Parts: sequence; structure tokens; C-alpha cells
Amino acid sequence: MYILDQIAERYPIVMHGVSMSIGSTDPIDREYFRKLKALADRVNAGWVSDHLCWTGVAGTNIHDLLPMIYNEETLKHTIAKVKLASELLERPLILENASSYAEFAASDISEWEFLARLAVEADCGILLDVNNVYVSSYNHGFDPKVYVDAIPADRIVQYHLAGHTNNGTHIIDTHDNFVIDEVWQLYHQSNQLTGGRSTLLEWDDNIPIFEVVHEEVLKAKAYRKQAQSELLVTGSYGD
Repeated sequence: MYILDQIAERYPIVMHGVSMSIGSTDPIDREYFRKLKALADRVNAGWVSDHLCWTGVAGTNIHDLLPMIYNEETLKHTIAKVKLASELLERPLILENASSYAEFAASDISEWEFLARLAVEADCGILLDVNNVYVSSYNHGFDPKVYVDAIPADRIVQYHLAGHTNNGTHIIDTHDNFVIDEVWQLYHQSNQLTGGRSTLLEWDDNIPIFEVVHEEVLKAKAYRKQAQSELLVTGSYGD
């Protein structure tokens, strides 16, 4: 904790997790949230983010980001949990769209409509992972551009970018390669709507030398700057 304390003294910090399981049928784990809030308070975290998914049931966490059923019943249940989570944390809760490899037949709402409505009705933010949008669109056969356009721009507080592994019949979100052109275009498309948001480039395996990763980060910066310039020219940003 000493090192984290030193970082918190010098830089603003936001927190990102994988174990909140906000979409689970289990009730909110108040002890988990007590500890999470204590850490957030210690580092003065601007917000806490996690994934729109479930990671286990009956108190067992399998540490995987599992897809949800997208219907009215699940939406109502998740809205209530998100509101309670925000109250317990006493700071904004931000939810990220996860990549998925299977869908439920019981879903009758698109993922993007579910996420958009959840953000508005539960009053939470969105961490838009544009690579995850692309991965899921490839695996399930929907148009990723429709997804990006459907997300309320004023709810997006951060972007994630990453590479993936294309196995032909499906894509796995591996975070071990360069961001592909199609994902960059989705990033550009969303930045045109938001005017630019903070961005995290994820590269977790087969990590190259720093200069290579830095070039990808600079590419993200250039895309964001281009989108901002285009919005300023059209007058749709900053009016």
C-alpha cells in the first residue's frame, strides 16, 4: 500500500475491477463493498468501474466475465443493484461492456439498448470498450456501428482499447496484439459523439517494448484530437 499511497499523492486515480458481479442474482456483497469503498477513500478515487456481467452465484466467484440475459426483468434487477452499489461506494459507479462468446435465448433486448437504459435509469456512467464491442459484434453478427451510436455520449466517461485474437469462426478478447483498424474506426466514431474521453490502452500479454505500446497510445491521442477538430468545425461540440 505504501507505493499506492505515494502514487495517489501525485496523480489522480480511478479504480477498475472484475469481481463486482453486478449482474448476478446474488444480493450485493456488503463486506466486499465496504472494503472497496475503504480503498477508494484511501486513494481518493474519482470513480470505481467494473463490468456489466456476472462472475458467479451463491457466493462463489469463478473470476470470469459471464454474459447476461438482456430483458426487462434483468434490467429492473440490475438497475436496483447499481443504485445500491453507488450509494455504498458514495461515488460514481462506471460499468464496462464485456466481450461475450455466447448469448441467452431469453434475451429480447439488444445489449446496447440494455446498457443505454441502465446508464440513464440507474444514473451510472459507461466505460465503453470499443474492442469488446467489435469482438461481440463479430461473434454474434450485429453491426458494431449501431452499438456505438446507441450509447448515450454524455454517459461515457472512459474508453478501453485493445487487440484480440481472431480464430476465424470467433474472436477472443486476449489483449495481446495491436488494435485493428475496425476498432480504431469505432473509437473515432464514438469520440465524434463525446468530444473525447480518457482512454486506456490494454496490452496484457505478448507485451512488446515500451516504444511500440507508446506508439499505439499516441495513435489514440491523434484519433481523439481529429474527432474533436471535426466536431468543432461542424459546430456540434462545445455549443
